[in-house]
Amino acid sequence: MINIRGAIFSINIIKKCYSSPSVQSFLPHFTLQNSYAISFLKLRCYSRKSEEMSESHDSQSPHHSVHVDSHSFHFQSSFPSSCDSDSCVTANVDGLNKNAPSTLNNSTMDNNRNYCTSTSSIESNVSSNLTPVVMDEVPYRTITEGKAEVLFPTTHDVFYNPVQEFNRDMSVAVIKTYVKACSQSTGTKCGIVENQSEQELDSVHTAANKKVFQGEIRVLEALAASGLRSVRYAMEVPNLTQIIANDVSHQAVESMKRNIKHNKLEGIIIPSKEEAALLMYQHRSFSRRFHVVDLDPYGSPCQFLDAAVQAVHDGGLLLVTCTDMAVLCGNSSETCRAKYGAVSLKMKSSHEMALRIVLQTIESHANRYGRYIVPLLSLSADFYVRVFVKIHTSPTIVKQSTSKLAMVFLCSGCETYNLQYLGKCIEKEKGFKFSPGDGPPVERLCLQCQHKHQIGGPIWAANLHDKHFLSSMLQQIGNEEHSYGTAKRMIGILNVILEELEDCPLYYSLDRLCAVVHCITPSLLQFRSAILNAGYKVSLSHTNRTSIKTDAPASILWDIIREWTKQHPVKRKLEEGSPAKVILSKEPSIKVSFKVRHDANPISRQQSLLRFQVNPEPHWGPKARAKASLCLNEQIEKQWRKQGKKIKMKDDHLKEYPCKKIKMGECTFGDQCKYSHELEEKEHQTKCEIKENDSSPCTTSVKEPC
Repeated sequence: MINIRGAIFSINIIKKCYSSPSVQSFLPHFTLQNSYAISFLKLRCYSRKSEEMSESHDSQSPHHSVHVDSHSFHFQSSFPSSCDSDSCVTANVDGLNKNAPSTLNNSTMDNNRNYCTSTSSIESNVSSNLTPVVMDEVPYRTITEGKAEVLFPTTHDVFYNPVQEFNRDMSVAVIKTYVKACSQSTGTKCGIVENQSEQELDSVHTAANKKVFQGEIRVLEALAASGLRSVRYAMEVPNLTQIIANDVSHQAVESMKRNIKHNKLEGIIIPSKEEAALLMYQHRSFSRRFHVVDLDPYGSPCQFLDAAVQAVHDGGLLLVTCTDMAVLCGNSSETCRAKYGAVSLKMKSSHEMALRIVLQTIESHANRYGRYIVPLLSLSADFYVRVFVKIHTSPTIVKQSTSKLAMVFLCSGCETYNLQYLGKCIEKEKGFKFSPGDGPPVERLCLQCQHKHQIGGPIWAANLHDKHFLSSMLQQIGNEEHSYGTAKRMIGILNVILEELEDCPLYYSLDRLCAVVHCITPSLLQFRSAILNAGYKVSLSHTNRTSIKTDAPASILWDIIREWTKQHPVKRKLEEGSPAKVILSKEPSIKVSFKVRHDANPISRQQSLLRFQVNPEPHWGPKARAKASLCLNEQIEKQWRKQGKKIKMKDDHLKEYPCKKIKMGECTFGDQCKYSHELEEKEHQTKCEIKENDSSPCTTSVKEPC
């Protein structure tokens, strides 16, 4: 082992500055004479192709190792005995810390050349059974989104998901509309219209809001990763005076600094390396609070919510993303209760229920400090939910929170749901009267199918959106459509949200209603028309293209299904006691008409807006956690190789059985057949041997049994 300070840097040095992300943490400590920067650092480590090769050469060459951290660099490479000793390199560069010398003189560089050889000379002597792995040929890739241009390292040590562009576009639009509303607020809470009683109860805090928003507007992105959101906020949202981009990862903070400098935003964005919750707890005092706090974690945000609701100004904006949809949609109801304080249920409206569980959780955290939330926009898109809420302070209005929460009773047979509100709030002349809720709202067995109920919740049962705010937001997006890469989708989904019925929590799904009774599915226009003809309201939900959100009771919906099955009878035999048998055994209690009405067709559908997004790209979805990897290409190759492993194992298992098509004649699949052709040939040979022993010739072919 040879100890050489800076020896590895003499491989290739040119004037053009090059910085590899995998070693960027210690490169700033080294600068060369005459302002030469390290321009190219290529490391090649050679790994075995298989364990057998590794064992065969174990006595000749030890395993290779590469280790990089912020203070030291260790590179060790050894080759088989067939490699020329003059071409083998073994180097160790240590002590690369802040106390290391900042320059390397010419004599040092000359001495280093005696111990280092070029990469090409090493390659020429590598035996053929070794596979080279090249690190970071191209260190950064440039990504343009909105007005921002950011640099992302190719080593995947900073998180980035291109599918989340819609999330970021929507966040920019919401903050831009919110800031504009704050600047135009005159006596209302930042431009959001509220009822008279709330204005009277909270007049003191409204005056405080006006005083706060007359000055600077400060934003915190608590989990910034590369800082792309912060850069976009600074470049696209006017009147922002300060943005703190925080992340606990060292690589992420370095990426932020690089992107801030690249976009020339040093005066607005301040990078921070701190634990997110601790940073927000440090800004709980009124003078240090943020006007906008953005939480976009990997998974659940629950561990940050308690600090977040305290770090937002009175009347400020809180943005929260949740990507743990499996937990929120009922796959792990016990985990959901542990994280969010509510039991999730598996049902067709699980995505809206996920939104309401998240809102309930934020409201619960805020209520502990005499604060409450006002949802501006609650969005379920792709693989995540995103909520935009305002945080206000009023102990009086906090008392109304109980009447905004409800438990959900879900039938295990027909999936009919009922809500049980936790409390009642009755407005009187001198104020409000609060009392516990009445219940339960259901019998022991479901009235429709005689099955038991499951209990979930509590969920947020009040409005999910502020339609006055969304109208202003939609107008702003229409005026600046060129500024958003996903503008068409934003306009489409906001129009669907504006069409949603208020005060109608959750929804039914048309395909699920028909699946319960095993009948063919009517068109959405026919079913919506039947509800409208019965005198009730109906709308879609932005979370499901076949959703039925209505104020009609469940009995009316099942009467419509009964009438539909009379016109289109069920062909299959129904089992006794099944939900379908019990439901269809009853007669409709109302007169049902399926005559299509013009108002049954939503306006957003008539305008051919992009309402429900198709899959944005192949293999889209939540990405893996960011991690610094020296062999990322090998990991990607392994992922592709392991994909569909269980299916392949099933196919291999079928090789134990003979192919029936071979017995019948000829298998058209040939070598690609999942079943075995060899077993049939072996069986034929065995029969031939028996015939030979009997001294009788075999006249059959492989295709025919003897």
